[in-house]
Amino acid sequence: MAEIVQQRIEDRIPELEQLERVGLFTKKEVKSIIKRVTALEYKLHRLIVNKEDFIAYIQYEINVLELIKKRRAHIHYQFKREEIEYPIIHRINSIFKRATNKWKDDVQLWLSHVAFCKKWATKSQISKVFSAMLAIHPDKPALWIMAAKSELEDRNSSESARHLFLRALRFHPNDKKVYQEYFRMELLHCEKLRKQKIQLEQAQMDLGEYEFSPEILSGKLAEVVYKDATGKIKEAEFVISLLNIAAIFDFTKDLQDSILQDLQTNYTDDSSTWDFMAKRELEAPGAGEELQTAKGRASDINRREERCCQVYEEGVKSLNTEPMWTCYVAFLLERMKRKTNVQELKEKRQERLLGVLQRAHDCSLLKENYYKNWLQILLSSGDAEGAASVAMTATQRYSQSVTMWSLSLQTLMELGSRDIGRCFQDALKHVSPKESLPLWQLQFEWSKANQSAEETEAILKRGLLSAVPAVAMEMKECYLDWSYSTGGYKKARKTFTSQQENRPLSKDFFTRMIQIENEQENPKMNNLRDYYERVLQEFGTSDEDLWLQYIREELGPLGQPENCGKIHWRAMKFLEGESVERFISKYALLQTGHL
Repeated sequence: MAEIVQQRIEDRIPELEQLERVGLFTKKEVKSIIKRVTALEYKLHRLIVNKEDFIAYIQYEINVLELIKKRRAHIHYQFKREEIEYPIIHRINSIFKRATNKWKDDVQLWLSHVAFCKKWATKSQISKVFSAMLAIHPDKPALWIMAAKSELEDRNSSESARHLFLRALRFHPNDKKVYQEYFRMELLHCEKLRKQKIQLEQAQMDLGEYEFSPEILSGKLAEVVYKDATGKIKEAEFVISLLNIAAIFDFTKDLQDSILQDLQTNYTDDSSTWDFMAKRELEAPGAGEELQTAKGRASDINRREERCCQVYEEGVKSLNTEPMWTCYVAFLLERMKRKTNVQELKEKRQERLLGVLQRAHDCSLLKENYYKNWLQILLSSGDAEGAASVAMTATQRYSQSVTMWSLSLQTLMELGSRDIGRCFQDALKHVSPKESLPLWQLQFEWSKANQSAEETEAILKRGLLSAVPAVAMEMKECYLDWSYSTGGYKKARKTFTSQQENRPLSKDFFTRMIQIENEQENPKMNNLRDYYERVLQEFGTSDEDLWLQYIREELGPLGQPENCGKIHWRAMKFLEGESVERFISKYALLQTGHL
């Protein structure tokens, strides 16, 4: 091992001598480099090597390269790169190769090698790195795309990029992203050829030796890719994504028309097609004279939106499905959210949206989340009766949805409906008990504000009997808080006493009672000890903070500090697992006054 390391150090001597001779590094710095590199080399030749050692070595060599670059700029010396930088770059590539051979599955390591090659202008090495990586990771489409882009952008080789995409499609014949990027690559290649032809024509050069096929210049290769892709992936959204890529290039009008025709012919049973076709109407050219005034612009926008709605209307006639109505409603909502100072346009947008929401609801095809938007619009426009009607019908449509019941009940509460008590009962009947907690909380808040104390207490007691632990615990905490706010300390203590043995129990129920006791003018330490002892019976094995809180209470003005030792001993005995270590460290901080 020592001989190999020594040989590698000796191989460095020529470049280090050059660094010192040309004044980029001092003699002391060269010695420091030799010492550091020797240590790093020994790490790479141990019996058990770590990936981190390779990364550290590579990073050190890159840092040396960066420093040489800065020193060159500082002293304006740009010679002898072959004798200084090139050996370092070659050595880094060699270390990367050793590392990737050992840890073949580490994609990030491969990509780091690629990034290094790109930065330090070793583009000839990039192809070799990608080739080796793809031999190990042919199952990752993103790596094929990255390799093809590198060939196109870094090496300016359309042929190699095309070859890589074709190989990628053998492994991933139905991958959308590979097809999209292959399609884009062919269009970029076509654009590059067109620019070359224009430049040659402008220079009045003889084009005899250059072959510019009219078919290739018009994007026929991209059309072949499109036909192959849509033959395997028959999805409207995928076709639209290819159309959007083609639209980036100004020479693809015929190709765009062909894709659009294909979309309208073969994909009318997909809501994405209708959505795309409708939104295209917004891009149609408008009348120039009208656009001079705000009202004229608003009128032009209104006409465009009307044309969009006509397309959507055709869509819902031929495709009466929830996704189709969802596209229609989403479009109208997005248009309504756009700011305008023209009141007529605002009103027209709202009128359209309300009409479509009602029709989608009548067809039982309105998605749940759009009812919220509907109710908000009705409430903001002052249509209380309409909002109440929508709130009730929404719960019939989604009778098992806790979100819909919560929204509807909140709306009815805001409107002051008389039937809300019955609505709460209906909600709790229809919704799964496991999801009913928000409804119990809402009912308690409503009852507290609008009903008598007896009725509110009856709701809380019903909640305590729930078979769902989360509901029972929450209602218990609410009962304690409500008792304290309505009947003071005595009622709160009575509630606590009656419920402290009834499971399920929560830590918050006990800590709230401790807080209530401490809020009194003359808190009783004996009561506090009872509360702490009770909560520690339930949660003392895992919650170190409760023990620390108990100790702090005894250290306070009402407590007896001599009890702290016993509490500490008990805590060490009761606590389990990692909570013991946390308790020890926190107790030490408490003793030093840092907690």
